[in-house]
Amino acid sequence: MPLKARLDAYGTLHHVIAKGVERSPIFRDDTDITDFLERLGTLAEETKTTVYAWALIPNHFHILLSSGPHNLPYFMRRLLTGYAIGFNRRHKRAGHLFQNRYTSVVCEEDPYFMELIRYIHLNPFMAHIVDSMEQLDSYRFAGHSVIMGKNYLSWQDTGYVFSWFDSSRKSYRSFIQKSIDHGTTELDRDGLIRSLGERLEASHTKGRDLVLTDQRILGAGDFVEQLLEQKIKQQNISLAERTHAMEDILKRHCKEVGITVRELQGGNSAMPFPRIRSEIAYVLTKEPGMSYAEIARQLGVSHVAVSKMMKKENRP
Repeated sequence: MPLKARLDAYGTLHHVIAKGVERSPIFRDDTDITDFLERLGTLAEETKTTVYAWALIPNHFHILLSSGPHNLPYFMRRLLTGYAIGFNRRHKRAGHLFQNRYTSVVCEEDPYFMELIRYIHLNPFMAHIVDSMEQLDSYRFAGHSVIMGKNYLSWQDTGYVFSWFDSSRKSYRSFIQKSIDHGTTELDRDGLIRSLGERLEASHTKGRDLVLTDQRILGAGDFVEQLLEQKIKQQNISLAERTHAMEDILKRHCKEVGITVRELQGGNSAMPFPRIRSEIAYVLTKEPGMSYAEIARQLGVSHVAVSKMMKKENRP
C-alpha cells in the first residue's frame, strides 16, 4: 500500500515518533542526546517550530510540536539527516539509523493537548527508565524536567503548556501523577495510541463522534473532514503566500481598530477582543487554503475556538 502524503499547515499540532532501524538504539550515550537536543533546539528556533513536549528513549523519541512556516517535512528532514550523519561518524557505523520514515499524527488540540503532554512525558516511566515521579521530575532527557524547573531549554514552550493547567506547576504535576497512580493514560485506555504511537485505531470516546477516520489524524470527524478539505486547497497555494497574506490581514485589521497584533494574540477575553478575533477569523477563512489551525495560531486561540466563531455567526 502506498504511503499517504503528510498533512501539514503552519501551526498544525503534530505528535511525531521516530524509531531506530530494527529497534536498535539511536541514543547510545549522553553525547548523542546532547547533540540531538542541540539540533532540535537550533532548528526549532530557526524554523519557528514550537515544541511543547518531548521524550528521548534509547531506541525512539516522541515530540509534540506545532509546525512552523517551513512545514514539518522540512524540519524533520534536517533534524533526522543531520543527527544520523553525526551519529554514524561518532560511532563509526554506516547505513540507515532510523526505521522507515518517521510517524506524524495531526492532533486536534482542545480534546487531546493535555493527554498528549502526559503521554509523551510519561514515556521514561512507561519504559522503566525511571521508577517514580521524583525520578521523572529530574530526568534530563524528557521535557517534563523543563516544566518542573529542573532543567532549562529556551526553545521549549513551557508557558503555553502551563496555560492549560491554570499556570500551576502543582496542577500539572498532579495531572501527570494521576496516570502513574493508575498505571495508564486516557490515550492508552481509549486505544488511540498503541505500540509507541505507530498504530492508531478508530474509537468512540466519551460520547464524541468517531475519533479517527484517517490514520494520519487524531481528532473527531468534523476536524478530520475540515483538515482533509484544507489539504486539497493547499496543494496549489504556496506556504509563503498564505503566511504573508495572513500577516497582512492581521496587521491591517489591528491597525484599523487601534490595537497591536501582540495585544490581539495575548488571550484577552474582554471586549472588543473576542469580536475583533471573530471578524478577522471570518476574513481569514475566505483566503484559499488557510486552515483553522493556521488561523488559530495567528489569533492566539484554539482550532475549536475558530470553529465556534464561524458557527456562532452562521458562517461556513
